[in-house]
Amino acid sequence: MSTGTRTTTGPVTGKGPAAPAKDPAPAGTAPAGGAGQRDEPRIGLRSHLRHIGALARRNTLQIKHDPESMFDVLLMPVIFTLLFVYVFGGAISGKGNQDDYVNYVIPGLMAMMGMNIAMAVGTGVNDDFKKGVMDRFRSMPIARASVLIAKIVVEVGRMTVAMVILLGMGFLLGLDVRTSFLEVLAAMGLSIVFGASLMWVFILLGIAMPNPQAVQGVAMLVLMPLQFGSSIFAPPSTMPGWLETFTEYNPLSNLADAARALVNGGPLAEPIGVTLAWTVAITVVTAPLAVARFRKS
Repeated sequence: MSTGTRTTTGPVTGKGPAAPAKDPAPAGTAPAGGAGQRDEPRIGLRSHLRHIGALARRNTLQIKHDPESMFDVLLMPVIFTLLFVYVFGGAISGKGNQDDYVNYVIPGLMAMMGMNIAMAVGTGVNDDFKKGVMDRFRSMPIARASVLIAKIVVEVGRMTVAMVILLGMGFLLGLDVRTSFLEVLAAMGLSIVFGASLMWVFILLGIAMPNPQAVQGVAMLVLMPLQFGSSIFAPPSTMPGWLETFTEYNPLSNLADAARALVNGGPLAEPIGVTLAWTVAITVVTAPLAVARFRKS
């Protein structure tokens, strides 16, 4: 008599029926939850540049739809130039010497302009986190650094507009360029490059701080001593000894002196060399920290 038992197909291991085979994972994906999992895909240089371009275009279109965000770039050079030339110029340079003070302060304001516009990057990054934009970017198969670099590219464009307006105001108030047009462009370029390095500092603040107001508060604590404890507005020789010492080591003083030498003539090697050294040092230290914090936040 038949016992009614069924036969099974496939290998018998003595531990029950064999488990059905799983579909193989798609090619190019890492196993989930294992040590081989990657938070960020490996991106080639060409793709990286393409991502930066697309994100920079997105940020530019954002300015187009929010033109009020350009008010600081358009008005800050005008207000600062008029304020320091006509309110402080007579007191600092002596009555009747405002023309000379224009040649002194305009190159210095190039350094100040780059630092103030760089601060806007930090508040912008923080605001994008609050809106969930950064979460969307991190879910996409793009390099994390491209999100931050695209921010810097657009802010460099804004900074260039501010520098052009600043020089235009300087010429209206009697700026006398005693070198060449190329050296004036070099002064602008040096200020923009240094400002771009500071953007990494403010991006790091934007990621670390809880809200845009906190970013602005901390940034002002950094900006005020560096700006007013420098050679931007007055010669260091007019300051107390302890402040003059601080001014000599202030990177904004070196940048202002370099821009002044490029516009008015004078020794170039030392102030330009020190400014470039500060630029490289700030970027090398803060850029990796900002990208790493962006990945983790």
